[in-house]
Amino acid sequence: MHIPDGFLATPVWATLDVAALPAVACAVRRAQHGLEDARIPLLGVMGAFVFAAQMINFPVGIGTTGHLLGGALLACTLGPASAMVVMSAIVAIQALVFQDGGILALGANVFNMAVMGVLAGYLPYRLWSGGRFRKAAIFAAGVCSVLTAAVLALAELLLSGVHMPRSVLGISLALFLVSALIEGAITLGVMQALQAMQPDFVRRPSGGRGLIWGAAGSAAILLAAVGVMFASTAPDGIARLGQETGIAARATALFTTPFSGYELALAQSPSLSKAGAGLVGLAVVFTVCTVFGRLSAKRSG
Repeated sequence: MHIPDGFLATPVWATLDVAALPAVACAVRRAQHGLEDARIPLLGVMGAFVFAAQMINFPVGIGTTGHLLGGALLACTLGPASAMVVMSAIVAIQALVFQDGGILALGANVFNMAVMGVLAGYLPYRLWSGGRFRKAAIFAAGVCSVLTAAVLALAELLLSGVHMPRSVLGISLALFLVSALIEGAITLGVMQALQAMQPDFVRRPSGGRGLIWGAAGSAAILLAAVGVMFASTAPDGIARLGQETGIAARATALFTTPFSGYELALAQSPSLSKAGAGLVGLAVVFTVCTVFGRLSAKRSG
């Protein structure tokens, strides 16, 4: 779902860079005002979990993979404002440290996944999660989050002059729909697991927090250190679309890092390389999100 540099026309990525800044700034202000001390560690733990889960690509059909975006999951557990901030941090770290998504296209990726994706995921959860439709609302949250981010990405490519035959566009939408349905199922499964450990953890994060944090943190470490070894290496939806439309050759990187492609350059084996990069990413995401929470608590206090 991450758009590389070179895929979008300059007016498109520049406009989205400008649009993403005030959106994230507004989310930061709202998150600071509503953030409770008890939720601060949850920002880091859930951010690390989503980052790790995004590293696990799973097949969605015809040589294409998808992965959890996590915007809906963050919105359901942290609230929309904090979820936008955490997701923005994840997308930025992925681009700056792991070169997953472009630097110039960072605004587009943040806008698609961290702003609109989170809002689209939170809407059904906010409207229908209070009664008997709670499970359906959580499932719909995951589906809507991915579909919104995917449709926006496709629209931005079309606005950039990328020629997409109807067959290619139709297949892309179908593959994104499969990813969205899987996202909905994963989001529901994780939410049910968290609520089984602490039924009211969303409303009262201080109760049973050690169990929640320990479970989510352990899952993140396992995904980053072990799960990545079993992840599919086939291209994701955007990368596959780039191959089909011939724009893959346009992808550019403004600089390189020792962690490019989620691989640790100094590691001696491929498995250690991926695991090492994943654990570094977990530490960076957890630290950034936790520091934001601590600073927000001091500011509001």
